[in-house]
Amino acid sequence: MSAHALYVTAAYAITAIVLAGLIGWILLDQRARKRELAELEAAGVRRRSDKAGTAKP
Repeated sequence: MSAHALYVTAAYAITAIVLAGLIGWILLDQRARKRELAELEAAGVRRRSDKAGTAKP
């Protein structure tokens, strides 16, 4: 294997590892945000956009 092929292979491998790490981070963060949102909704905190949960005067 030439030095150029080794360089290209290493670059692709590093890119794949970084992308997998970013995807994993996003998925873990999504789970954490969903958990936080569920806790807030269980505590009675509602979204401003939730019109069904608000009483009309």
